[in-house]
Amino acid sequence: MEKNETFLAAIKDHERLLLKIASSYTNTAEDKNDLVQEIIYQIWKSFDSFNNKSSLSTWIYRVALNTAIYQLKLSKRKALTVPLAEHVLNYPDDDSSEVENKWKIFRQKIETLNLLDKAIIILYLDDKSYEEIGEIIGISASNAGTKLHRIKEKLKSQINKQV
Repeated sequence: MEKNETFLAAIKDHERLLLKIASSYTNTAEDKNDLVQEIIYQIWKSFDSFNNKSSLSTWIYRVALNTAIYQLKLSKRKALTVPLAEHVLNYPDDDSSEVENKWKIFRQKIETLNLLDKAIIILYLDDKSYEEIGEIIGISASNAGTKLHRIKEKLKSQINKQV
């Protein structure tokens, strides 16, 4: 299979992953689309360096997370403006179900985490094992498990205070 075809197949297979990461590190649909494009560009740029030491999924996760974190750091250097209408649209109406309200609170608490903790919880929510989380983030599996436990306790404590 030619490089272009392999690349396109990889992007298609991991589209959901790219959207999830972009959604977690942006606030608007426009920013999310820009971040997805930047992630795809970075994957293309470094596609030749993929050496099968890890799975393609793990490698794409690592590139996507590194790109998202880098872009977030860049955006924090700029003046942050969020259009009111877009910001309001991100929250459910008062008629929302209890599940939507709980999800809203959970998302808000995830947004307060530092970049590393945020990446770890996103990987956990995507059913990644401690080994996979460690490999993607660049820490040991036991360290990933310890950090994840602390993050879950922190989130649980914050949510219990709010509810």
